Amino acid sequence: MVPLEYYLSVAAILLVVGVFGIFLNRKNVIIVLMSLELILAAVNINFVAFSVFLNDMVGQIFTMFVLTVAAAEASIGLAILVCFYRLRSSILVDEANTMKG
Repeated sequence: MVPLEYYLSVAAILLVVGVFGIFLNRKNVIIVLMSLELILAAVNINFVAFSVFLNDMVGQIFTMFVLTVAAAEASIGLAILVCFYRLRSSILVDEANTMKG
């Protein structure tokens, strides 16, 4: 059996890569969405690892809810991105502030 520390290390690496992806590249919306998915994957790894470690199914069930919300977030985010690209012919975050109503 793989120790809990290995799972936590992988999750920490994914979390750091996701946070750096958001902070270092704020211009491209697709990279920001991918970084957000990496952060959610790190959280899911932690939920499943602690669920197995504590012999409890709650973490695995909660992971299914997080995956459902992440899928909805990705589909809605990409739909908004496609509409924004059709209007502005760009996917830069800096140009999104011109859409104020």
